[in-house]
Amino acid sequence: MTEADLNTILPEIVLSLYAIAALLVAVYSGKDKLAGPLIWITAALMAVLAAWIGFAEPGTHLAFGGMFVDDGFARFAKVVILVSAASVLLMSRDYMMRRGMLKFEYPVLVSLSAVGMMMMVSAGDLMALYMGLELQSLALYVVAAMRRDSLRSTEAGLKYFVLGALSSGLLLYGASLVYGYAGTTLFSGIIDAAGEGQTPIGLLIGLVFVMSGLAFKISAVPFHMWTPDVYEGSPTPVTAFFATAPKMAAMGLFARVLFDAFGGVTQDWSQVLALLSLLSMFLGAIAGVGQTDIKRLMAYSSIAHMGYALMGLAAGTAFGVQAMLVYMAIYVTMSVGTFAFILTMERDGEPVTDMRALNQYAKAEPGRALAMLVLLFSLAGVPPMVGFFGKLYVLRAAYEGGLAWLAIAGVIASVIGAFYYLRIVYYMYFGEEGETLDRGRTSMPWVFLMGSAAVMLLGIFNLFGVEGAAITAAAALVN
Repeated sequence: MTEADLNTILPEIVLSLYAIAALLVAVYSGKDKLAGPLIWITAALMAVLAAWIGFAEPGTHLAFGGMFVDDGFARFAKVVILVSAASVLLMSRDYMMRRGMLKFEYPVLVSLSAVGMMMMVSAGDLMALYMGLELQSLALYVVAAMRRDSLRSTEAGLKYFVLGALSSGLLLYGASLVYGYAGTTLFSGIIDAAGEGQTPIGLLIGLVFVMSGLAFKISAVPFHMWTPDVYEGSPTPVTAFFATAPKMAAMGLFARVLFDAFGGVTQDWSQVLALLSLLSMFLGAIAGVGQTDIKRLMAYSSIAHMGYALMGLAAGTAFGVQAMLVYMAIYVTMSVGTFAFILTMERDGEPVTDMRALNQYAKAEPGRALAMLVLLFSLAGVPPMVGFFGKLYVLRAAYEGGLAWLAIAGVIASVIGAFYYLRIVYYMYFGEEGETLDRGRTSMPWVFLMGSAAVMLLGIFNLFGVEGAAITAAAALVN
């Protein structure tokens, strides 16, 4: 270990030390009375780290013999992860305090999970990959079961843990096969072994197992089975977290493994990704049609959106990676805004997740309804919202990568999926008169709802600079 190694991983060290210090201070000073301030401090630290990473010196820096890679791709993903994690923490504070759910462990676990995610997108070795993945996952298993008095929350945590352990087993078995055939755990060594003449069949089988484990983390079909139950059963702020930062981290890790370790056999994994993308888009679009619970609907929506993001990766090109990064940045922003709205859905002070409760909502809350309409149109890919340009990017990447059939399928799935977004709009503006929701307070969720909707409208001019950063990030990964 050298000073250069430590400098390279300094943001991760700072966040880890903060989490440990916060845990110790909270334990020895009265536990949950510090939970509220810890949320603010954690979010502020994440915002500072995001700025630090975003304005860091360009170029690629390796640490620990290539096990940790700090390049433009990793920095892009880390900024999205940290900003989305900080946003979810801030908008969940009031919600959790009012229901007595806010424990000091919550911001600490989110911090440790974020460290794992940052490790994932910078992994240059199978062991570093697994360390980051498990640090992220173990923290998420706990926050899913955060409501100790709720059977559904406990069930969500248990389901996530059991199925997560299965996916980790698949990933580890694949990693052991890759190591056995490549003779190294470093991605730089694996790509040499996979690119020399005839690739060993055992190496490709190992790749399939690794991809299966990673597909679980992004809830791609057929490894999606945990998503609806966990989204529905977890506390709403935790569901908002699941829908944002971990998705970006898992998709970043997926791209890192495929291009850094198996970039020489693009044709072999491109077909598998295309199938995962196709199945995810259609299952997410069709299964969501019959849902009445908005959190469960967002679970199927996320499955479909991961299918669109995978379409970019399936192209196997630098532009495909760029399209995936742009799409994920837009998707995370839309999810933050949508869940900010869901957090404000209450009747007599109790949370409501039934979509039919939104009947005639626009009469009582025209501003919030309009912001939600913008977000729903963007999720559906209706022009001129930014979500339309995100989909256009991945469709173009698939077409230019020789996957025209997948692009056509994506358009069809998008049209089917638009139904359930438009149904929520119908309820808000044209639904039957009935018992209305409480009038929302002007609070942090309101800020994020309006901010996210504004981005969906104003971002059409230059995507707020995301496009240029994505080009740099993609060039760092695919070279």
